[in-house]
Amino acid sequence: MSPIVAVVAHRKKTLGAGLDRLRVLITEEGAGELLWYEVPKSRKAPKKVRQALDRGAELVFVWGGDGMVQRCADAMAGSGVPMAVLPAGTANLFAANLGIPADLDEAVRIGFHGRREKLDLGVLNGEHFAVMAGAGFEAEMIADAGGRAKKRLGKLSYVKAAVRHVGEPLVPMTVKIDGTTWFEGRASCLLLGNVSRIAGGVQAFDDARPDDGWLEVGVSTARGPLEWGRVIGRMAAGRSDDSPFVRITRARKVSARFGVPLRYELDGGEREPTSRLKAKAVAGALTVCLPPDEHRPG
Repeated sequence: MSPIVAVVAHRKKTLGAGLDRLRVLITEEGAGELLWYEVPKSRKAPKKVRQALDRGAELVFVWGGDGMVQRCADAMAGSGVPMAVLPAGTANLFAANLGIPADLDEAVRIGFHGRREKLDLGVLNGEHFAVMAGAGFEAEMIADAGGRAKKRLGKLSYVKAAVRHVGEPLVPMTVKIDGTTWFEGRASCLLLGNVSRIAGGVQAFDDARPDDGWLEVGVSTARGPLEWGRVIGRMAAGRSDDSPFVRITRARKVSARFGVPLRYELDGGEREPTSRLKAKAVAGALTVCLPPDEHRPG
């Protein structure tokens, strides 16, 4: 029996020959009922995902970038319904870490014929994330790179934003790992990871896997262009935990308290400043369509 397939698409994002081609490809695969939803912003997506699940969707294609994936994953967590990612965003870090290509025809094939794997999600202040979340320098950089600059410059917008924020003061923070104080001092950034690679293919967390039941946790004390340059250099060259300005561990649960409210982000989407964060790993929360075995998640 042909499956009920849903498409939840960010209509401002582009991939291959576009949404009309996607409709043809899904029809060619012999889908049963096709539920089609387009949204102008990623924050409108969860409502459409819930509608699709209520109508019996057995496979959900998500068209967009990491922010769109995050919003849809938050709504699909625990449902058991597979998500097929169509990487139409700027960075597409979730898809890149899983070996899903920015090729529309191939991504659709993976959706229908790929492996179904249960992957972990993180939860930060009540919201699921699939790639990374953070507070401080990294979140300010992402917020600064948003909007028209991101559309015009793509990944370069993140570099330009980073340059503007490297000189900001360190912030007092206390980070607890599974109930024990792990870091107490001044830092520029707290980062939580579910996967290893961030923008530009840099390994932020060398040993991270989205199927191991853990969150990677990193704190950076780097300040100024020289120290941040050394951090990024170590990341690009090999192991990020070799840097004297970075401390890394892993956890099931994380809590953090900041001396001043900090903006935070989930998968590239900024959130309002807060002085407290609570996070945890949720093992096997999201079923994802993946390429064949040679592209194991990492």
